[in-house]
Amino acid sequence: MKAVHFGAGNIGRGFVGLLLHEAGYEVVFADVADALIDQLASTPSYDVHEVGENPAVKTVDTYRALNSRSQEDDVVAEIATADMVTTAVGPNVLKFLAPVIARAIARRDQALAPLQVMACENAINATDTLRREVEQAHEGPSADLESRAVFANTAVDRIVPNQAPGQGLDVTVETFFEWVIDRTPFGGNAPEIPGATYVDDLGPYIERKLFTVNTGHAAAAYFGSAAGLEKISDAMADEGIAGRVEAVLGETKQLLITKHGFEPAEQEAYVRKILTRFTNEHLPDTVVRVGRAPLRKLSRRERFVGPAAELAEAGVQPVALLGAMRAALSFSAQDDPEVTALAEILSTQEPDEATTSITGLTADHPLFSAVHDLVAARASEVRAG
Repeated sequence: MKAVHFGAGNIGRGFVGLLLHEAGYEVVFADVADALIDQLASTPSYDVHEVGENPAVKTVDTYRALNSRSQEDDVVAEIATADMVTTAVGPNVLKFLAPVIARAIARRDQALAPLQVMACENAINATDTLRREVEQAHEGPSADLESRAVFANTAVDRIVPNQAPGQGLDVTVETFFEWVIDRTPFGGNAPEIPGATYVDDLGPYIERKLFTVNTGHAAAAYFGSAAGLEKISDAMADEGIAGRVEAVLGETKQLLITKHGFEPAEQEAYVRKILTRFTNEHLPDTVVRVGRAPLRKLSRRERFVGPAAELAEAGVQPVALLGAMRAALSFSAQDDPEVTALAEILSTQEPDEATTSITGLTADHPLFSAVHDLVAARASEVRAG
């Protein structure tokens, strides 16, 4: 079996690539990072260091590596005979991969089983996004695409922090991981991937992960940054901050139970597991790395405004989530263009306009007034210097 994986970074090597290797696939990494691909192509193996409870070191070998920019034709040829394509490149990059995948699908022998395509991104229904881009790039009849490829949404979760200098290709990750896959597109022929979980309705699991892991992680980063702390584990060691993060997840737990019917005890156990993960002292994860891109994290369907808006629509006024938003509005990090863009909005736009620009909320939304007050207060601070 062969899988072509786009994205040879830490997540690609330390999560998706590792699981595919353990499932028996020959993994062909594709990336545009010249030095990284050259290193992979010239190195026979790398180690994944799992830290936390039950730590382990796992070796990945028998892989190959191609430069998807300078060796595009070779990547197309590999996909044309592969069993699977996966990605871990960031949702905004998927549109650049689509033409390559479309070319490869058009070249597939119809005698081959359909190519299995999964975008393993930190975004809701990223594979649907990739599929739309592939459909636009596909030049043949749509029936050919449908007969030669299947697209399945996934939800992935593993903390892979910035790596220590000098590790080379080796990757340090947490021991916990979750890869939930929608089984329905496969028609009974889902790939066997040890450790993956198949479900018939992926939506609740995507939101549970986003509104628990991503919401909690970002909250810890913004509260920790405001307190002048360096690492996520430092923030969670502070009882006050840990309590505020727990309160945030208490509000999202309420939404998830009501909206998706998760059993309260099950969701509480999930929250406890996530909070424990954030305290992992073996992961050198910084508040700056986790907090980067505050504009995206404050956008309408993201980890704070998304659940807070739904609670407000149901007549529940969030408190802890608003506190996390206030901390996010004050987040600062060097060389983060979204920090600069956020400060520009706060300093040049009136609070009504800035609230909509940042969060996507309109004045008629029940959450707007509370968020407007946060934005107005932060704007006054920014303008005061």
